[in-house]
Amino acid sequence: MPKPLVQATGRRKAAVARIRLREGQGVITINKRPFEEYFPSASARQHATEPLRIANRTESFDVDATIDGGGISGQAGALRLGIARGLIELDPELRPSLK
Repeated sequence: MPKPLVQATGRRKAAVARIRLREGQGVITINKRPFEEYFPSASARQHATEPLRIANRTESFDVDATIDGGGISGQAGALRLGIARGLIELDPELRPSLK
């Protein structure tokens, strides 16, 4: 597995998401499971990937995440915050649009 470009943490309610961003084709893996399998709800998938869409980077990075605690909504929110923090670390100029 290639070395991550950046690692970040997102928290929401009782959920904690540790994410690693790598350059890639937009593949998202959560707890070693495909994104669509982990979040079967389309609204949770859309909520979690919003920072990638806002930054126009959906096809630029692969996301590997480990999520613990909370429910589906909290986990999606924690993943969203972790992805946003990782993108800001790579490009600080994205901060106003992601905020």
